[in-house]
Amino acid sequence: MAKGGLVLGTTAALAAAVAVVGFQLANPSIAAFRDSPKEIVDEAWQLINREYVDGAFNKVDWRQVRRQYVENRDYSSKAEAYRSVREMLKLLDDPYTRFMDPEQFKSMQIDTSGELTGVGIQLGMDDATKQLTVVAPIEDSPASRAGILTKDIITSIANKSTEGMDINQAVALIRGPAGTKVKLGIKRGDKQFDIELERAKIEIHPVKAELRDTNVGKVGYISLRQFNANAASDMRKAIQDHVSKGAVGFVLDLRSNPGGLLYSSAEIARMWLDNATIVSTIDRKGESERLTANRQALTNKPLVVLVDGGSASASEILSGALQDNKRAVIVGTKTFGKGLVQSVHSLSDGSGMAVTIAKYYTPNGRDINHMGIVPDRVVELTKEDLEKLNKNRELVGTSSDPQFAKAIDILSTELKSVSSR
Repeated sequence: MAKGGLVLGTTAALAAAVAVVGFQLANPSIAAFRDSPKEIVDEAWQLINREYVDGAFNKVDWRQVRRQYVENRDYSSKAEAYRSVREMLKLLDDPYTRFMDPEQFKSMQIDTSGELTGVGIQLGMDDATKQLTVVAPIEDSPASRAGILTKDIITSIANKSTEGMDINQAVALIRGPAGTKVKLGIKRGDKQFDIELERAKIEIHPVKAELRDTNVGKVGYISLRQFNANAASDMRKAIQDHVSKGAVGFVLDLRSNPGGLLYSSAEIARMWLDNATIVSTIDRKGESERLTANRQALTNKPLVVLVDGGSASASEILSGALQDNKRAVIVGTKTFGKGLVQSVHSLSDGSGMAVTIAKYYTPNGRDINHMGIVPDRVVELTKEDLEKLNKNRELVGTSSDPQFAKAIDILSTELKSVSSR
């Protein structure tokens, strides 16, 4: 369980470890109200009132919302209460602040185990178009094998249009027992087509590490897929193993990494940084918490970090910290641009909420929400590159991968610079 329950995953659909913070009403007799649908609405309202990042509630009169949904309305069922909670949250126009019914909340908790049953798609809601968008397919999942790509738009699920559908509803439709099938409508540029996927049990292994023989010597290639509870320990093992085997430099691949736990990203940053600021978070009161590295670096070997449009949230914290502290050269394309922190809370009836509680800033004070991290060396992958790498995932992180090839060129230059000093 992460300190403070801070979560930076892009959406509820991400297969990342999520910390849960218990929520209690001030009234000590809360147990007496647990069967009251109205109390669920009241809990949700109070949680937003107390913790939401914007004290002006994105220009919504939150007191009036209480009068409308709590004081002047009665509820005959939990389903009715859930609809009202979702209506309230929709007024905030914040895709990351969301309600989960007990089944959806349980599904999110299942994600913390690092294993899920589904098709392996990480979903986001495009801020501009409000369309359900693929942040990234999970490697070696049904979605990945079928050729689904980052930024594909999901237009339908099981023949149901996704227009107006929130992420939780989409996840509930996509997930199901292993061996069953689901049909997705996909829009990719000007093309629209259907893909039928067979659901499967998907194990989430956050770190894939290999020591690559290159023209500059042995290079530690570490691919980090998400920042879950196991990511830091797996990363530590990979770095230590590569150092012991004589790695002359490292390539850290954060492409299509949608995020996860804030403190996981900070812990990993400390493995690369000595005395340095990692990230600052600022809440609605303007109070700042600064996370720092304090002489815990495992190596000082040259480092290149690969990013793309699917690198979000905790990936942006790590790459921003390494870039601002000049510890690594960032290569690839501009990242997703999510600079918001969510806290996940359980409600008294077993449902849950994720609430945006803070913004985060890079060491140099950059607010990257909607802006993203711009690489030091921009390297675009062509359509042909993407198709080749997607069809044969074994080519990712090799000389056939143009972004990795650029990383090796940069390491070569840096190693020559070091040897000439």
